[in-house]
Amino acid sequence: MSGRAIWRVVGTAILLTLGVLIWEIAVRLRDTPTWFLPAPSRIASTLWNERNLLADNAWVTLQEVVAGFAIAVILGVGLAILINASQLLEWTIYPLVIASQAIPLIALAPLLLVWFGYGAGPKITITALIAFFPIVVGTVDGLRSADRETIDLLRTFGADRWTRFRMVRVPSALPSFFSGAKIGVSVAVIGAVFGEYVGADAGLGYLMNISAPKLQTSLVFAAIVVLAGMAVLLFAIVALIERSVLRWCRYT
Repeated sequence: MSGRAIWRVVGTAILLTLGVLIWEIAVRLRDTPTWFLPAPSRIASTLWNERNLLADNAWVTLQEVVAGFAIAVILGVGLAILINASQLLEWTIYPLVIASQAIPLIALAPLLLVWFGYGAGPKITITALIAFFPIVVGTVDGLRSADRETIDLLRTFGADRWTRFRMVRVPSALPSFFSGAKIGVSVAVIGAVFGEYVGADAGLGYLMNISAPKLQTSLVFAAIVVLAGMAVLLFAIVALIERSVLRWCRYT
């Protein structure tokens, strides 16, 4: 790890610690009720005491996130390749993909529940829909950024369309694809929670949904902490894969 990366980690840790301390002190000085806003120390205690409950539900949510993200990658990259290959699809389908972002996916959750039942299907579908857009847009932009002169040069040497795609467009698209994938995997966690809020019998979203009416605020915050950690972990995994694949890129 470079010195700059170490300082980034240290700076984040210091800022986070400072925020937690201010939160703890403010809650204790104002004697805020636990049901209204628990202190960080209370949340940490809940994380430990309810670790088995949180772990079981986190595993359910993680499976939904990974499955939905995988589907989003497969469909998103596939659609991006088709859009790049066909101007007709770019004119017809791409605007629909962009317009779909105006639809509140939380409103679709009840319909998905009706169509797919209470299983993992609705949660995975919502997760895939949320992660789908940044992957498509990132990949399309990356494919478009391929150097035209290089493509023309390969064509001059007799390279077929597949060879030009593999040697020029794919390397050009990878940085943008990974940028979209990192965004997609982060927001995929939100999609899983949306689905669990509407109808589920397990998962961190379900746990928060049943804990809030019981005024178990510490458990709600504990679930949020686990969700945040899950998003950071998945983001880091994708970033690690990116660094392994794009060794020819310079990271600062």
